[in-house]
Amino acid sequence: MTEPSVLIIDDEEMVRTALDQWLRLSGFATATAANVGEAMTVIDDKHPHVVLTDVRMPGLSGLDLLRSINERGLPTEVILITGHGDVPMAVEAMRAGAFDFLQKPYVPDQLVASISRAAEQARLKRELADLRRKLDGGETELATRLVGSSRIMEELRRSVLELASIPADIIVLGETGTGKEVVARCLHDFSPRAKGAFVAVNCAAIPAELIESELFGHESGAFTGAGGQRIGKFEYANGGTLLLDEIESMPLLAQAKVLRVIQERVVERLGSNRQIPLDLRIVAASKADLAAESQAGRFRADLYYRLNMAELHLPPLRARGDDSVILFHHFLADAARRFGRPVPSLHPADISALLSHAWPGNVRELKGAADRFALGLGATGRSISDIIGQRAPIAAGNSLGERLAAYERHVIETELDRNEDSIAATAEALQVPRRTLAEKMSRLRVRR
Repeated sequence: MTEPSVLIIDDEEMVRTALDQWLRLSGFATATAANVGEAMTVIDDKHPHVVLTDVRMPGLSGLDLLRSINERGLPTEVILITGHGDVPMAVEAMRAGAFDFLQKPYVPDQLVASISRAAEQARLKRELADLRRKLDGGETELATRLVGSSRIMEELRRSVLELASIPADIIVLGETGTGKEVVARCLHDFSPRAKGAFVAVNCAAIPAELIESELFGHESGAFTGAGGQRIGKFEYANGGTLLLDEIESMPLLAQAKVLRVIQERVVERLGSNRQIPLDLRIVAASKADLAAESQAGRFRADLYYRLNMAELHLPPLRARGDDSVILFHHFLADAARRFGRPVPSLHPADISALLSHAWPGNVRELKGAADRFALGLGATGRSISDIIGQRAPIAAGNSLGERLAAYERHVIETELDRNEDSIAATAEALQVPRRTLAEKMSRLRVRR
């Protein structure tokens, strides 16, 4: 950690020199200025943690400098010193935002202690400012990968950015197709480990008899068929991030061995006694509730507790409001580019179908629908309702208003059916006030 820096301001050269020597011996990096004008130049150049200034000086005073620093919002603490101090001046200085106010003659150790506290306060302010800048800038970039404008997605992006900078193992829970691997990749790419490897393992796709070799690696001859040395996924991900997807499918025996690796942060290849140190983050993804699985004895409770340093819950698409339309536009533009086709237009009926569909396959299902629509199904007269297998009632009339009313009725009836005729649940799912829903139901003659 770099030394805390202090800018000393006093119009008397002897005082500046004495303070400079004393504070250097006390472990601070120092700079000096004879007046406020010089001080502002030094502040802009060196960004000191603490400004130690005399109050009464020719020209601008120490209080003037304090107000200027506060107006500019600089993460610098100010300690004022005066030989002419009194209570009103001290009160004015503290109200103006001074960290401390010392009157000459002061005890040198008291001054050093005050500067140390001020430097720590300035350091915390800078760390907080850096974190805010990182979050604000990172969230904008992350929005192109975790697409959606719903409040739940804004909160998810904020959580991903905060957790990415923390060296903690994480559990990501969500239904099939909600984007668990996408979130895991974002946790890696926005973390200090971004330059390391991101390794994804689908635990459900590995035969039980091969999972230990796949995860831990093996030496030549470790077992029948082991013709050569193999680097396991844990070792391959060293320095980066390892995603254990569908971890609920991992056999219990393998879970016990994975627990030991995660606890000890060392791995041994099968057939070897050499321990290989590990420095990596584990992201465990599951479509099942691991807490419930551990209580039922289908997942090791100790592994669950060890992995659960932090937990992210990914929302299903049906809980994300208008995000289905935003995502569909996003995937449609991408598919059109990949297939070399123009981007098809969406009609109001298509948008209604997107909003009313339950999306059991979540984002993965939505992306597939966008791919099929971009391939030209929309141009041949088929609608999104046809693509996703949703049979909405045909409007009785031909006018746009009649068609929209028919689809609006279909959306409400579908949501009522899904929520067992609960008006409150349906209004919440459609994100409309209950009174508005009741008025629409009356106008459209929708019955429970």
